[in-house]
Amino acid sequence: MSDYNVLMSRTRYRIFDDAYPHFLTCTIVGWLPVFTRPDAVEIVLESWRFLQQNRGLDLFGYVILENHLHVIGSAPELADAVKSFKMFTARKIIDLLERNGAETMLRQLPAHKLPHKTASEYQVWQEGSQPKQIGTNEMMLQKPEYMHNNPVKRGYVDEPTDWRYSSARNYAGRPGLIEVVTDWA
Repeated sequence: MSDYNVLMSRTRYRIFDDAYPHFLTCTIVGWLPVFTRPDAVEIVLESWRFLQQNRGLDLFGYVILENHLHVIGSAPELADAVKSFKMFTARKIIDLLERNGAETMLRQLPAHKLPHKTASEYQVWQEGSQPKQIGTNEMMLQKPEYMHNNPVKRGYVDEPTDWRYSSARNYAGRPGLIEVVTDWA
């Protein structure tokens, strides 16, 4: 792949206006099932809590599946917050896998690492987060519904609120795993 093509694929989606929430998708390299481990999910939640408290992250919704997550969020410097999130969670996930002796997963991560990622042994996240600016109320209604129904469509649960790693419970007025802004209208 030429340098131009790498550059274009790495910059195709951008966050241009921090005033709006964005729908983001973050995927584990090779679609590896990292989030079947509750401790790995807690790393994601821990990072979001830190960003809420220290970087002004407003979390409007999320779902975490076994190999990817969707999130709706806004922050004063959202692109930097996403970068921090991915760096922090990648390091913590690798540490977790090493601690737990997850040798198979640790062998698979480098196999999916992009050639230009030479600074580290592993790559946890696929590049990019495919940010989509949410500029209308209609879109702000549609994206949480899409996210919350993801585990239902996969056949994991019957109802969105049955999926533990989702903001569907927050939207149903039930306690969730992390604070979510549900009164955005």
